[in-house]
Amino acid sequence: MVKGSGGAVGIAIGKAFVLPDWEWELTEQPIDVNDMAFEFERLYEGVRISKSELQQIKTDIAEVLGVEESNIFDAHLAILEDPVFMNEVAGIIQRQYKAAEVAVKEVVDKFVNMFDLLDDEYMKERALDIKDVGTRLLKHLLGSFEETKPPVDQPFIIVARELTPSQLAHLDPNQLLGIVTASGGKTSHTAIMARAMGIPFIFNVEGGAQTGDLLILDGETGEVHVNPEQSVVEAYMQRRLQLDQERERLRAVVNVPSETRDGREVNLYANITSLAELEQALKHGVKGVGLFRTEMLYMDRHTWPKEDEQFEVYKAAAQKLDGQPLVIRTLDIGGDKLLDYISLPEEDNPVLGYRGIRISIDRRDLFKTQLKAILRASSFGNVKILFPMISSIEEVRRAREVLELAMQELQRAGQPYNANIEIGIMIEVPAAVAIADLLAQEVQFFSIGTNDLVQYVLAVDRMNERISHLYEPYHPAVLRMLKATVEAARRNGISVSVCGELAGDADALPMWLGLGVYDLSMSSHSVLDVKRRLIDSSEKEGAELLDKLLACRTCTEMKSLIHATKAEDGEPPAAV
Repeated sequence: MVKGSGGAVGIAIGKAFVLPDWEWELTEQPIDVNDMAFEFERLYEGVRISKSELQQIKTDIAEVLGVEESNIFDAHLAILEDPVFMNEVAGIIQRQYKAAEVAVKEVVDKFVNMFDLLDDEYMKERALDIKDVGTRLLKHLLGSFEETKPPVDQPFIIVARELTPSQLAHLDPNQLLGIVTASGGKTSHTAIMARAMGIPFIFNVEGGAQTGDLLILDGETGEVHVNPEQSVVEAYMQRRLQLDQERERLRAVVNVPSETRDGREVNLYANITSLAELEQALKHGVKGVGLFRTEMLYMDRHTWPKEDEQFEVYKAAAQKLDGQPLVIRTLDIGGDKLLDYISLPEEDNPVLGYRGIRISIDRRDLFKTQLKAILRASSFGNVKILFPMISSIEEVRRAREVLELAMQELQRAGQPYNANIEIGIMIEVPAAVAIADLLAQEVQFFSIGTNDLVQYVLAVDRMNERISHLYEPYHPAVLRMLKATVEAARRNGISVSVCGELAGDADALPMWLGLGVYDLSMSSHSVLDVKRRLIDSSEKEGAELLDKLLACRTCTEMKSLIHATKAEDGEPPAAV
């Protein structure tokens, strides 16, 4: 067994097909000055064909996975249209008298190496996009490249040093069981596509498999078993069967009302980043979207998205929800979320730095563009606006000033919008909790982001392996922060929801009932599990549990109580 990192969950059992690494045989023979025009013609023709292919791939992917996932290939098209990239290639041809394919290879290698040296996982993963585009262009320039392809008549698990989105787009999803790569990451385009396709994906796996080997992939643990014993195969087949049966049982509660045994209704919303994710969420019976992370609209491109482009996405989401809530969080970049086309300052501690609403308030023009797009979409559904990383009343008021400017411009242009659109803020820093009673007088709702709140309250970076064990959501300090926030909202008559990972933790459900939180937003994959726990719970039991949790002095005590409550719960009632 070899251990990697899980990029897309699921269990795959099947024969390996190992993709060989591309190796290019390029001549270093300089070209004749009289052939330079011909080299440029070859280059431009290769670019033209490559762009045509990418447009076709984008169309094909849109039909299968949705428009948002197909936009991955906009980043590839942008590379071929990037004047910096093309000027570098042209300069090598013109000044060094090198063939077009040699120039392309040198420029691709230069940018890939540059990105790989950056201490940023997101940028490292973007290097694969450049390599993907370069490989496509080189194929057309060389003309005789034959790519090894997997069998068309039997299922397989693809194994590769790296798998590009273009390669994945050309694999038969009906035969592809799983993916194993040596490189990659959870935010890579390959990982995004694998999750959308429901295909287990494990990265950071070095060697260990040859074509024809029997593999078992566990996308949750990141484990890859190579030619395992029959007992291991049978155990994983049984586990996969259990997971399938579990999914079937969960599907039985899709249309069951989201309420406790004693009649307390709880709204289960979805966290989404795209329209494709919204489609999946609706299949799980969600009551709306509690968090639309808009960052993906800004990523994987080279320019800021225009107002109309954003508007079309927000409008489509609002229409699909047909009156159900759509909470759109304004751009939340900075920290670990960076954009290729905006230069952010280098910071010793970016998580505590220039991010979220701080950037939006500084870049009022870009902020206003997004707000106008959201406002226009509010005419097509129950749209709400959510401001991230709020730590003061001043920030709320400055954000509202930009919102007012956006409204005035739409009014002058005669464009309709909901003038009474609800405004909310993320509660994710301790300062916001401390003045929650004051902030509640400025907005219509709170949305608690437990991921950052836990991190900031405990001063623990959960991505830091040396201290990640200290990241503990079931901590007395965290619970007191949650209680204070909910009580401040209740006293001021505004609603409060939770959109962090703790909202999708079924074990935490009784705690939320005890706190009086009845709006929970989570990954669509968690909805049915939480609902099943909900319909077998009661608000009264939640209140009793909360009293016991508040009396706890340690994380260990809290977790023991939570787990004891879970053990007492049985299967959903027979009526379900």
